[in-house]
Amino acid sequence: MYLAVVFGAVIGLALGLLGAGGSILAVPALVYGVGQPLQTAIPTSLAVVALSSLGGLVPRERRTAVRWPVALVFGMAGTPAAFGGAALGKLFPQRWLLLAFAALMVVVAVRMLRGGDSHAGACRTQEGGVNWRTCLPKSVVAGALVGLLTGLFGVGGGFVIVPALSLLLGLGAQQAVATSLVVVLINSAAGLVAHAGAARSIDYPVLLLFAGTSLVVSIVAARMSTRLRSPTVRRWFSYIVLAVAVFVAVAAIVSPSALG
Repeated sequence: MYLAVVFGAVIGLALGLLGAGGSILAVPALVYGVGQPLQTAIPTSLAVVALSSLGGLVPRERRTAVRWPVALVFGMAGTPAAFGGAALGKLFPQRWLLLAFAALMVVVAVRMLRGGDSHAGACRTQEGGVNWRTCLPKSVVAGALVGLLTGLFGVGGGFVIVPALSLLLGLGAQQAVATSLVVVLINSAAGLVAHAGAARSIDYPVLLLFAGTSLVVSIVAARMSTRLRSPTVRRWFSYIVLAVAVFVAVAAIVSPSALG
């Protein structure tokens, strides 16, 4: 049970500081740390991520303008895709889902290590606005991809949203993080509805402990975000994600009976 507190703190820390990445650890923590079956871990993860993103958003919204039109475009594209991802996930054995999840974790860690926030937004106009004619199709595709991952694996998708907002739409770092948290909240809520049947099996004491820790830490981390160097935080968090990815892959191969 104490691992729920530890991982809840890590997830809240990542979401509060970076607006992305923390949710990638929620499912492994619930499956291997708490001992939940994958069908229960996914909706539990979505509930934790939704609350954590809300906690990270509140202090940021006061000092950083969320680009609400952008968030709604991503969210509307991701909502139906989340239902599709939930349906798709029911077609595969848990072992293969966890192996695919481990591969996704490696991709996330590598992307975070490489960074890429310094590029100018390809959809930025000279006046500082967003060229929607050019970027709307890209935004819809990116939003749908995030929604699919949310429904399939129970992740918030901030690791895709933040670079997409920076590189495609040219949002500044703080705006991209704050807007990402709104999209993560929308997608997580949609994914939770898509997994409504499995949500009946949620262990609510674990959920409250996990989510409560994550929520408190994300609020504190969001307030500290301007004082810490994001590249350093991102690099060390990437190492943690890589280590967990290796563990998930080995466990899925060696001990399939432990998946519930």
